[in-house]
Amino acid sequence: MFPQLYHAYHSHYQEDIPFWLALAAQAGGPLLELGCGTGRVLMPLAQAGYHVMGLDHDLAMLKLLRSNSSVNGEVIPPLIASDMRRFGLAAKFHLVILPCNTFSTLNENERKGCLKCIQMCLLPGGVFALSMPNPRALSGLPALSEAELEDEFLHPQTGNPVQVSSSWKRVKDTFTVTWYYDHLLSDGQVTRLVSTAVHHIASLDTYLSEIHDAGFSVAEVYGDFDRSRYADDSPHCIITSVRSSYAPRYEY
Repeated sequence: MFPQLYHAYHSHYQEDIPFWLALAAQAGGPLLELGCGTGRVLMPLAQAGYHVMGLDHDLAMLKLLRSNSSVNGEVIPPLIASDMRRFGLAAKFHLVILPCNTFSTLNENERKGCLKCIQMCLLPGGVFALSMPNPRALSGLPALSEAELEDEFLHPQTGNPVQVSSSWKRVKDTFTVTWYYDHLLSDGQVTRLVSTAVHHIASLDTYLSEIHDAGFSVAEVYGDFDRSRYADDSPHCIITSVRSSYAPRYEY
């Protein structure tokens, strides 16, 4: 049930789509999206004619992506069920993207594993780009928040309203966001689904150092999808980098 609610809630968010399309136009294909979920970013790229591939560990999300694309008569990109922290692909890419605030949900070792896998499947001179919440902004928020209503939409199966609210809790170097999906049934009852995401807060310098050590040259750091300059109060941290011709030697 959750993939349907996740898709219904997040599919309307379009603010970042022009950024990813412009990046694809600059870098060219083929391209790989990590954490593609139900295809909110992947499908606009495929519809624009790019040779794309999606990777996600959640089979239910990928199944819904495939089902929705089939119903709409869309060409379904190749989809891979795998863990972005430890994957290997024979295909090589000109662009790898990690959107949707996913990179900061990985801890230090997981980020390093993910970057290693990206470096190995990205062509020299290829581009890796990610977006995540601004770690400086997260660090400046209160330690705890009350749940606040974010949005309301109709349930894709019952047609009844679903209200989405969220709260957060910051403890040391983690920032946990909790979403509450309240399905308002016609008999007056409410069923609730709860989803959480834990972000590991590190400094921007730490992220940039990890990317550099993985064999990338950082190109740009933006604070928003309009490519505005990154600042302490920016809503996002968007990093683009280029794979160098030098491949770091990893110890196995």
